[in-house]
Amino acid sequence: MTAGPLARFTVLDLTRVRAGPTAVRYLADWGANCIKIEMPPAAGEMDMGGPRHGPDFQNLHRNKRSITLNLKEPDGKAVFMKLVEKADVVVENYRADVKFRLGIDYESLKKVNPRIILGSISGFGQDGPYAKRAGFDQIAQGMGGLMWITGMPGQGPVRAGIAVADVGAGLHCAIGILIALLERESSGQGQWISTSLLQAMISMCDFQAARWTIAKDVPGQAGNNHPTSIPTGVFKTKDGYINIAASGGHIYKRFCDAIKAPELFTEERFATDKARAQNRDALNEEIDKRVAKYGSAELVKLLNDAGVPAGPIYKMDEMFADPQVKHLKMAHPVASPKLGDIEVIGQAINMSRTPFEMRSATPEQGEHTEEVLKEFGYDTSSIADFRKRGVI
Repeated sequence: MTAGPLARFTVLDLTRVRAGPTAVRYLADWGANCIKIEMPPAAGEMDMGGPRHGPDFQNLHRNKRSITLNLKEPDGKAVFMKLVEKADVVVENYRADVKFRLGIDYESLKKVNPRIILGSISGFGQDGPYAKRAGFDQIAQGMGGLMWITGMPGQGPVRAGIAVADVGAGLHCAIGILIALLERESSGQGQWISTSLLQAMISMCDFQAARWTIAKDVPGQAGNNHPTSIPTGVFKTKDGYINIAASGGHIYKRFCDAIKAPELFTEERFATDKARAQNRDALNEEIDKRVAKYGSAELVKLLNDAGVPAGPIYKMDEMFADPQVKHLKMAHPVASPKLGDIEVIGQAINMSRTPFEMRSATPEQGEHTEEVLKEFGYDTSSIADFRKRGVI
């Protein structure tokens, strides 16, 4: 086990639920000293996004240490500021106004440590008319345009099946923190970086959003069809469904040849990209007729061998059983003292010299309080006093 490329950085993790913890997870997995700060049990429940020993929580908080600290208590805030003195990064995803009420906003942190980087995630931005609203992934999916382009035409808006706004905001925050750490090497100064679920959602709509900003085209629902690449979609085989992406003249011809349907390439309705776009439903129907005689695995192999992108549509258990997924090691083992040997989801970044490491399972609440406070100069009697008074 190595120290990791980010081992020289200390990160104070004030996050909860999913967006913030996702950001910190990137830093933790590459070795940063991530200290998760939670409220003491006696100070009341804190929305952490689900049961501590449930899959979501365990997947989000691996490779961190946990301390308890009541920031609403003056001594708790004083302890936090002492941690800030030696830390590099603070990450929070409170509502935009909360950090100011707690006195842990960027200007306050900067007075203690000018090199500190504050990463903030909110629902809608740090200012503006919706700044004080609570953020929630599905709300951002709706306001960010995703739900209106997801689902079958005419069925009404549909949410994505994953927390795409939360995860996207966490990813954007992590990127911002890493950029700020790089910039600090030349300036010597920290800075405040922020993103929001709404911004992340709009950014991730990408080409669909740009269809409006550039061409003034309002995308609608296209179901399983790709909105602009034709034919690309879900097709029914003898024993299930697969995805086929056969857009573009050369690939489309290879596709027609592979399924022994040259007439689909020469017929006037389907002979050009424009014609295929105008007659998409008819083309899909003709493709379905011809692929219905193939089994899914057989057709996926046939098309890929012919240079036509195609793939199965997996349930989660089937996906993790796929040989390529196994090769990519997207399920990583970790030993949990409470749950035994479990697997969490790996990172999607490969690095030749400095890969991420699964060093430890998600900690218990406050598991490292004494250990961490001693590292920052507190002695046993001070820690005992803090515990007695509910500060930790």
